[in-house]
Amino acid sequence: MIVLENITKTYHTHRGPVGALVDLDLHIPKGQFVVIRGPSGSGKTTLLLTLAGMQHPTSGKVLIAGKNIYNLSNRLRANFRAQNIGFVFQMFHLVPYLNVVDNVALAGPAAGNHHDITKAHNLLEKLGLAERIFHKPAQLSAGEKQRTAIARALYNNPKIILADEPTGNLDPENASAVLDHLAQFHRQGGTVIIVTHGLIADQYADRIIHLRQGRLTNPPT
Repeated sequence: MIVLENITKTYHTHRGPVGALVDLDLHIPKGQFVVIRGPSGSGKTTLLLTLAGMQHPTSGKVLIAGKNIYNLSNRLRANFRAQNIGFVFQMFHLVPYLNVVDNVALAGPAAGNHHDITKAHNLLEKLGLAERIFHKPAQLSAGEKQRTAIARALYNNPKIILADEPTGNLDPENASAVLDHLAQFHRQGGTVIIVTHGLIADQYADRIIHLRQGRLTNPPT
């Protein structure tokens, strides 16, 4: 499903070049639940954004379903991402002036699909948010915002869900609920890749990857 070959990402700062990812190779088969763990500054978010087609690597290839996504134009890559990848942000990234159901249905046009309120409503109902569909994000708890973000990520029936610290702002009960929903997508054949500092997602994982200073490492002892 996903192949990274010799991925390097270098940021140029006033202090000089900083290597966020260094000659990284990674293969993730279809249907795996993968946890990527590492300390702050290890390159986890850069790796996830690179997988999502949002962060062009300095060098190397990113192949998703056999397609080199960075050989595509910006427009075609954005369309490929919208059709194949759902992204869950730590800070939710909901549109503040839209209600919950419109925030979810907004994902449709990005992938060339209709703005289908009924489909969005059904997703929200499955995620326990049927009573919240006409609320604005400011009226939701952190757990409800994250479940709304998951519904939006699921809207276009993606093959892959990428999640950047999806439980980082949640209490243990809400964190478990969010991971349960991602695990359900996984059980239905989807590929899930989660970036996290903590250990809570490990029980769901088929595979745990450790990242340090932009390199894959052996698990710490």
